[in-house]
Amino acid sequence: MRRGAGGVALSTVGLLAYQAAAYKRKTHERFTLPAGPMPAPGSPEFTRLVTAMTGAPLRLGNKVRIMRNGATLEAMLDAIAVAEATIDCSSYIYWPGGIADRFEAALSARARDGVEVNLVLDGYGSAKLGEDHLDRLRDAGVNVSIFRPLRWYNVKKLNNRMHRRILVVDGTLAFAGGVGIADVWTGDAQDPEHWRETHVCVEGPAVLDLVGAFLENWTEATGGLLTGTHIAEPGSFDDGVAVHVTRSTPNGGATAMTGLFYCAIAGARERAWLTTAYFGPDRSFEEVLCAAAGRGVDVRVLVNGQEVDKEIARRAGHRSYEKLLGAGVRLFEYDKTMLHAKVLLVDDGWANVGSANFDSRSLDLDLEVNVAVLDTEIVDELSTHFREDLEVSTEIDLATWQRRPRRQRAVEYATEIVRQSM
Repeated sequence: MRRGAGGVALSTVGLLAYQAAAYKRKTHERFTLPAGPMPAPGSPEFTRLVTAMTGAPLRLGNKVRIMRNGATLEAMLDAIAVAEATIDCSSYIYWPGGIADRFEAALSARARDGVEVNLVLDGYGSAKLGEDHLDRLRDAGVNVSIFRPLRWYNVKKLNNRMHRRILVVDGTLAFAGGVGIADVWTGDAQDPEHWRETHVCVEGPAVLDLVGAFLENWTEATGGLLTGTHIAEPGSFDDGVAVHVTRSTPNGGATAMTGLFYCAIAGARERAWLTTAYFGPDRSFEEVLCAAAGRGVDVRVLVNGQEVDKEIARRAGHRSYEKLLGAGVRLFEYDKTMLHAKVLLVDDGWANVGSANFDSRSLDLDLEVNVAVLDTEIVDELSTHFREDLEVSTEIDLATWQRRPRRQRAVEYATEIVRQSM
């Protein structure tokens, strides 16, 4: 996966024409910090703000489990195996391989036993999957649909992909995060062939909001509506935690995810720790990260190193490094394998996990879904994961960064368009 600056520059040229054609200029103004302090994430005022911005309520009484790496796929398969009435699954990525075959077998088995199984796959992200695989699923009784297939009549929406990854079983148990159905998500991030990932499993009232995210894509892809067990009353737990599900859909303006991330960082009091596969902040986010560091917040950003799967996206993010480092933001590059997790931790009681990266594609172009959890134990667990990831990462030093070669700087400038749309 490693490429030199010259190789990246050459491959960039071929992509720029495509990116320029696909590029979708933002129609919203840049966010600016208010004169007074922003409400702290987890506070009642912040909850009201996020609910007003996103249209989704805070759900109380949920049970949440944090999942890492290949254990996520095993838990999903276990949940599928015991489904009694319905399985609703959407995924940006479903690639041929061993784990895809296992999902095919599991979904097909439940469908043959009378469970209603609905599967919607993104037309671009899952394009590698052959028709024979889809035909076998359909023959077993699985309802399979492709979201925005790559056709001329979809040209206006081709650059807006369904990046969500959702599994809902019997309307009461849901999974969401960054895991795709492919062999790179098996294992335990032990080598470059097995990626580092974070996912969540949710039971309780917040499941209904994840069902809503699935239904949004299913209805567009099929024209159909789902009722009954698909929208079951999930129940709640007396010792459960508060959860807020944000789903964003591009409409030419700022997405709900953009506003959520900006307000969370702007409201940070003690820390803002960000893990993201692709990092390409626009000026608004550069400013809010720098402002947080300037007021004494511990701001750390963990991104991919040389094991990244899209080197051009990585180089595009480098354009922000010098400004952020100069403001006191600490930057780390993950060395062990491809880092695909998307996690934002703010202070001691607010965590956000989902499908959205910290770049213009996720924040302005794609359909995403993230789960915010207001709980100190969950934040502690994710903080431990973050520190463990830093142990196999390299911190970027400002003085060293400023001495990087001129040709590397040239690549960063050349990828400026890419950072707006990758």
